[in-house]
Amino acid sequence: MPLLTQRLRDLRPSPVRAMLEASQKPDVISFAGGLPAPDTFVSPVLPPNSEAALQYGPSEGEPELRRLIAAELQAAGLDCAADQVLILSGSQQGIDLAAKLTIDAGTRIAIESPTYLAALQVFRFFGARFESLDPSLSVSWTRADHPAMAYVIPTFQNPTGRCWTADERESFACACEDADVILFEDDPYRDLAYEPCQRRPAVSWMKNGSWIYQGSFSKTLAPGLRLGFMVASRDLFPHLLLLKQAADLHSNRLSQHMVIHQLTSQDRDARRDFLVSAYREKRDAFDASMRQHLGNAVEWKRPPGGLFFWLTLPEHIDPDALLAEAIKRNVLFTPGRPFYADESLAVPSMRLNFSHASKDAADRGLAILGDLLRA
Repeated sequence: MPLLTQRLRDLRPSPVRAMLEASQKPDVISFAGGLPAPDTFVSPVLPPNSEAALQYGPSEGEPELRRLIAAELQAAGLDCAADQVLILSGSQQGIDLAAKLTIDAGTRIAIESPTYLAALQVFRFFGARFESLDPSLSVSWTRADHPAMAYVIPTFQNPTGRCWTADERESFACACEDADVILFEDDPYRDLAYEPCQRRPAVSWMKNGSWIYQGSFSKTLAPGLRLGFMVASRDLFPHLLLLKQAADLHSNRLSQHMVIHQLTSQDRDARRDFLVSAYREKRDAFDASMRQHLGNAVEWKRPPGGLFFWLTLPEHIDPDALLAEAIKRNVLFTPGRPFYADESLAVPSMRLNFSHASKDAADRGLAILGDLLRA
């Protein structure tokens, strides 16, 4: 047996990725992944200078794309410049870079509970110790005793769909700044807002602290582009750039030019309105179907944005056993347990994605889940 790194001992497979192959079968109804609806994908358009886009490029990303991202974030309330923008090979790479920047074995990281399971997977790999944030987001850190980084998803949180208020964002940002904690804000769903909700980046309230903010084009354009972006305070950006160079030199230039085309298109606003309207309709139909088929068997709140419903199950229900029975009937969902850093604290729960399945398929799948819950 060859010698392998000790980090592999804590590396666990993603339950969502493990079900991805099964979800591709035509007779399977999947609520498991965060898959956007295929009919919302953009059509690929090659740039006029495609020869240049096939050459190696700058590690930071295409200058025009960085400028466009910075301008949009400035309009959203974040004081940043184009030279603080780093183009990523998907926002998952941003989590990896942030972990490499901050985590050694035993490093303390603050997280929401539950939180994005793929982030937990990366942080565990680098040996993080987790500190769960309470629902009020109140903390008692000092400069002598604090985590190295706080990872949060304030806007349409994955998995719960919760959206922080302005007061919560400002208070938490100030707490991070006062205690010298790096605030890492993950914001892949901000454009998918179906109800009025505060969406100003939490890091925008930080004046002198260290922060990282990242977003994605996977949910609004197409996940196959594998393109995201990261913006960071000036003290952190040079280190993140070096880590990016060591990882993959630069992100896909063809994808970057395709995104530039979309961001500068005359029908961009109309396309965004279509996307939000289509997903709001799917969310509402999904909510109505759950009320019909699940009734009082579970509890949930209709999310104001994003792609997920978070359901709390009765204490006597084992979500893993429920999933095993659902798979026999070609229905997939994600049990809630992997979203908790300390799985012993997990309540019986599950996350359901409403964006991918058609309305008819979603109704059939929810009817099956309702039958299994009653059984």
